[in-house]
Amino acid sequence: MSDTAAVNVNEATAEELDAIPALKGHGFEIVRYRGERGRFTDLRQLDEVPGLTGKADDGRAALTVGDA
Repeated sequence: MSDTAAVNVNEATAEELDAIPALKGHGFEIVRYRGERGRFTDLRQLDEVPGLTGKADDGRAALTVGDA
C-alpha cells in the first residue's frame, strides 16, 4: 500500500491528473469528459475518454472515484 492518497478523478484538476505517469498528457481530456458526461462512477470509465483506452490501467492504483 502506498503512503500517497489516491487522486479522485471526479475532483482532480488536469494538472493533478497529469502528475500520474499513466495519465500524463490526458488530464485535460479527462476533465473535459467529466464536464460533458458527469462524474465517473467506476475507474473503468476512463477507457471511454478519447485517447485513453487501456492507458490508465497502470495508474488505477493511484486513483479513486470517491463517493460516486
